[in-house]
Amino acid sequence: MKQRYDIVIIGGAVIGSAVAYFLAANPDFDGSVLVVEKDPTYAKASTSLSSSSIRNQFSNPVNVRISQFGTEFIRNFAETMQIGADRPDLNFHEGGYLFLASTQDQARTLRENHAVQRACGADVVLWDKNELSRAFPHLNVDDIVLASYGRSGEGWFNNTGLMYGFKNKARSLGGVDYVTDEVVAIARQGGKVSSVTLKSGQVVGAGTIVNASGPRAALTARMAGLDVPIEPRKRTLFVFDCARTPEGSANVNKGRLPLMIDPSGVFCRPEGRFFLSGCPPLEDPCADWDDFEPRYEEFEEIIWPALAERSSAFEAIKAVNQWAGHYDFNTLDHNLIVGPHPEVRNFIFANGYSGHGLQQGPAAGRGVSELIIYGAFRTLDLSEVGYERVVENRPFLEKAVI
Repeated sequence: MKQRYDIVIIGGAVIGSAVAYFLAANPDFDGSVLVVEKDPTYAKASTSLSSSSIRNQFSNPVNVRISQFGTEFIRNFAETMQIGADRPDLNFHEGGYLFLASTQDQARTLRENHAVQRACGADVVLWDKNELSRAFPHLNVDDIVLASYGRSGEGWFNNTGLMYGFKNKARSLGGVDYVTDEVVAIARQGGKVSSVTLKSGQVVGAGTIVNASGPRAALTARMAGLDVPIEPRKRTLFVFDCARTPEGSANVNKGRLPLMIDPSGVFCRPEGRFFLSGCPPLEDPCADWDDFEPRYEEFEEIIWPALAERSSAFEAIKAVNQWAGHYDFNTLDHNLIVGPHPEVRNFIFANGYSGHGLQQGPAAGRGVSELIIYGAFRTLDLSEVGYERVVENRPFLEKAVI
């Protein structure tokens, strides 16, 4: 490890490693990069504990296009990230997303979102209850007013495979070092940050610092005398077995079921011979940084009743595993913050994904690399999700947040 790097990235999970990769892969960049990650096992990283899904069904064109790029990147990941004979296939299961609406207000939102999605070229269709029933005959559709189904471009994939693919490729391209350590202080001189102090005691000079520290983003920003409205929010995921599985019963997509979002907010999707499920918590306080205890009661009190009501196939289900992870929750508007601080231009935020970090990681990593190399976005303009809106208290509106 050197005494100074052009770029120091704080956090080495999917966002930090995506930034490192896009820098290293760009022939216009010849600088040095240090990625500081305190836990090389990534055991508690949001990346590792994620449900690792991607969808194009958002309400804002920027979010739709971010995910469209992510979809194409994931499809081509094995080829792009190949190192010698190693091709890291992410096993992208293009099962689609299915949003269900049971009220006129929910249906109106789906229609408005659909207009945006179609204008961006997303392969999404709207169905009435009869069309929905024909496609997925196991569902109880009596209360459904409208459904939105992604026929392609949506699904789930290998979460740690995405992260390690970025990390390994970045290192193989040269100019990128990873260190197992923790940033405990950031030196700032007026309108610039200049170095980081590591827990090991070493001081490392930095031309630019990228905050990619997930749920701990606010702690990292405070070291530089800055603030960002990010806090950890706990989400519990459950794997359940189903006595009479409906997987294979669909009349679309070769019988495969999608990731379904019930009007209650409960979601589930196939996961091998099992299903993966979760729900919005009834209460959602800021979590303790080290609190990863699952909310066990959510399965029997919220998830099971909602799924049993939606399909008789889900009346006999049993939780076989569960875990909790943290969202890096943006309390302003639940959306990513990508860009420099307006007064400290060499401190760049890549935070606040609020549960969408894996699917938005490729576009965010590319965007941050463009800011560093060119001083502006070159491909997809992410200015709308910059830090300026935090200063101005101007939320970036997105209606399709799960």
